[in-house]
Amino acid sequence: MNSNLAERLNELPDLLSGHVLLSLAAITVGLAISLPLGIFAAPRKRFASAVLNIAGVIQTIPGLALLALMVPLLGGTIGYAPAFMALMLYSILPILRNTVVGLQGVDAGVVEAARGLGLTHGQRLWQVELPLALPVIVAGIRTSIVWVVGAATLATPVGAPSLGNYIFAGLQTRNWLSVLFGCLFAAGLAVLLDQLIRLLEVAARDRRKALAIQVSAILTVVILVSILPRFIDFAPPAQPNSPQQVASVRAGEGALRGETVRLGAKAFTEQYILAELMEDVLNTAGADVERLDNLGSTIAFDALRNNEIDAYVDYTGTIWATVMNRDQAINRHAMFVQIAAYLHEEYGILTLGRLGFENAYGFAMRRDQAEALGISSLADLATHANALEVGGDAEVFTRSEWINTRDAYGLAAMSTRAMDATFMYDAVRDGQVDVISAYTTDGRIAAYDLQVLADPQGILPPYDAIILLSPEAAARPGLADALAGLVGAISDTDMREANRLTDLERETPEQAAQWLFGEITE
Repeated sequence: MNSNLAERLNELPDLLSGHVLLSLAAITVGLAISLPLGIFAAPRKRFASAVLNIAGVIQTIPGLALLALMVPLLGGTIGYAPAFMALMLYSILPILRNTVVGLQGVDAGVVEAARGLGLTHGQRLWQVELPLALPVIVAGIRTSIVWVVGAATLATPVGAPSLGNYIFAGLQTRNWLSVLFGCLFAAGLAVLLDQLIRLLEVAARDRRKALAIQVSAILTVVILVSILPRFIDFAPPAQPNSPQQVASVRAGEGALRGETVRLGAKAFTEQYILAELMEDVLNTAGADVERLDNLGSTIAFDALRNNEIDAYVDYTGTIWATVMNRDQAINRHAMFVQIAAYLHEEYGILTLGRLGFENAYGFAMRRDQAEALGISSLADLATHANALEVGGDAEVFTRSEWINTRDAYGLAAMSTRAMDATFMYDAVRDGQVDVISAYTTDGRIAAYDLQVLADPQGILPPYDAIILLSPEAAARPGLADALAGLVGAISDTDMREANRLTDLERETPEQAAQWLFGEITE
């Protein structure tokens, strides 16, 4: 079997169970809120209008934004809680609206006839109004299920495992099989649940008890099979580490036996590779490693300071600009010292050390175009700003790096286009944009013959890769000792090659990490 396919299938049980548990929990609680609220609101039209407007406003918030907002609202908590809260809120509108519309749409004559027969308000509700409104209510439940199952794929950046892991990781590593897995299984799950609920609706409408029992049994089996991996570990036993591992790493062998270490990683290729490398080292030390990949930049840091992850790799320029809110770049060594002191004093975070390479922001363009226009630096770029467009990842144009560069070099006339980092390099290679905010360790810079423009004023800060340990992890000397062998061990050239292996040669981050480990331990 193809190794890529085998790896995706190996990930499926855990990701599917996480997705199903998250979706069903959100829908169940949303139903418990929406149905009673809709029943209460239906005869009270002004109240119904108010609650539907509130639910509608929540629904207009983009799913990813709503998920991200839940993290600070829950005190920086990541993982299941913010994802559940956001999806639960997302589930409310279709059920609430259809409950209100269904009950308000019951023929007034039928209700009056029931009243004439002496039925109480409760009897009319349960024996007449709800049965007549049931098809409309179930239609709302079906819509809610489809929405929530689809939106649950967006839970990945806040640290909740779901089928979205396939999509986010696949986009960043250009692994289209992974993206296809995420899309197909998420869509298939939504369609399957939707059709099972539809059959329950048919059974209720036609009073077909046998059908209701059969469908309920199928639904129960589907749910149980989906969530079983969450409670039973079907993973194969860990394979022994490569015999290439040498004394610098083996010095900590077994030191963390029986301990669990949670590693975080942001959502791009280099982070996946480094997380794999750290996992290999920690496994050698005997640790059981859990991973939270695809985290947003600020979410990863918040997770670390709240001890929700034990370690991850960040970059000095990111900490300097987004955590310390410093605008002006300084000498890389002074920056590292100030960052280490600040993180320890403010949060108890231990800055273990620099890995040895820098992955900085740099503005790059096709070499042939740069030579034709006589552009070699950002200062030269200003003379052509009116005619050029710069592309960048989703956050770069809001960061101080771009704002300071734009203002210092007079680039305000350049039009900007935000896009996923996965597509930036192809876009500039194919002439769809003129300049991109490249990452200097990306292997596609050399492969696509791009020229990184000089920064003569030194506006862009250093971006040395650093290992950070949470306050709790900093108190575990065995963890720091196990990872210390990576400090200063990775060169710019080696990191660029590891990224190239994944981005261009289609090797997995695991394979690239193994190659990188071999380079480190030679």
